[in-house]
Amino acid sequence: MNSTALLTDHYELTMLQGALASGAAHRRSVFEVFARRLPDGRRYGVAAGVGRLLDALEDFRFDAAICDFLHENGVVDETTRDWLAGYRFSGDVHGYAEGECYFPGSPLLIVESTFAEAVLLETLVLSVLNHDSAIASAASRMTSAAMGRPCLEMGSRRTHEEAAVAAARAAYLAGFSASSNLEARRRFGVPTAGTSAHAFVLLHDSERQAFSVQVDSLGKGTTLLVDTYDVAEAVRVAVEVAGPDLGAVRLDSGDLLWMAHRVRRQLDDLGAKQTKIVVTSDLDEYQLAALAAAPVDSYGVGTALVTGSGAPTVGLVYKLVARAADTEPGTPMVPVAKKSSEKATRGGRKYAFRRIGSDGVAQEEVIGTGTAPESVRAEGRDLLMQYVAKGEVIARPTLAEIRARHEASRAELPPWSTQLSRGEPAIPTVYQS
Repeated sequence: MNSTALLTDHYELTMLQGALASGAAHRRSVFEVFARRLPDGRRYGVAAGVGRLLDALEDFRFDAAICDFLHENGVVDETTRDWLAGYRFSGDVHGYAEGECYFPGSPLLIVESTFAEAVLLETLVLSVLNHDSAIASAASRMTSAAMGRPCLEMGSRRTHEEAAVAAARAAYLAGFSASSNLEARRRFGVPTAGTSAHAFVLLHDSERQAFSVQVDSLGKGTTLLVDTYDVAEAVRVAVEVAGPDLGAVRLDSGDLLWMAHRVRRQLDDLGAKQTKIVVTSDLDEYQLAALAAAPVDSYGVGTALVTGSGAPTVGLVYKLVARAADTEPGTPMVPVAKKSSEKATRGGRKYAFRRIGSDGVAQEEVIGTGTAPESVRAEGRDLLMQYVAKGEVIARPTLAEIRARHEASRAELPPWSTQLSRGEPAIPTVYQS
């Protein structure tokens, strides 16, 4: 087992030590994950990373070597070290279904346990959910802008090697058709694809030779990269080598809109009417939208995707919203909230419903404390599901189920939710008193 226990911040453990000393560590507590606002100009966010978080939670253990490291380096005292040695999360976790769209204030994750057990998870929870939700949110904008044309995630070389694997998963759940990252395929089952780069063409004595070798190796259905030298000449040679059954050609530079039209005409004139055109080259959602009128069949997206397309984090926070008055079993929970300027929070454990109109279109994100009134239940759908009960994972949706959830959730939003222009969230967040 590779422990995830030290994927955290120092102050989680100093808070634990102080709370153990005061006795408050064992008070029942409720923490919630939410975003105060969406990244500038975004109409909705996409909840992602819960599956990875559940895996990490199961490996959140302080073995003897970790406990000794913490004690010997003065991070924790002996009492805290001994408590950590027996750490097992025994609480409950509820949250939005992974792939669900969310809005400001949406309680994406609710962690209920003792303060000691729950506070240690803050950094791990936020690092996973902030990263994956940022990638999934960007990916959703891109797949929407692509208007049904397949998108391939190919950003591994533009980010940390582990972030690349997580990004491939997040992109796939938000509608990308495949990734270039093989570890994402092994670990999560994300489909992968890939053919060749410019280096492969440059390696051979001629473009014709490179194309011939690739076709012999991968078959006529392969994708040939045609912009190493002269695009028109490369397209001509590609069709000569592979014939009209050539799978696709890829454009990776230049004026892609103009070039795609030119290449489409040339392919048709050469009889390769079924050969597809793949476009890459530092694309983002705005460029995808600009290429809507081009005869492009699919896209490869890298840097913009794995960096969140301008929003590398979605600003999720992990806040204590309720705690017991003391450590006695059955003690009533007391709402707690910050009052600080611009960072105020709302106390109490939340419920979350999405109010749906008679036309099937989402109208409001309804959030309140306690139990949802029947009027809310009748007009919407419950957004929270239980992932962990008494420390045991009880729900782990498949990636296929998560993809389907995102597709249905996005389709439920008003038409303006997919606009790329700056604007307010697609639906308002309404708080029930």
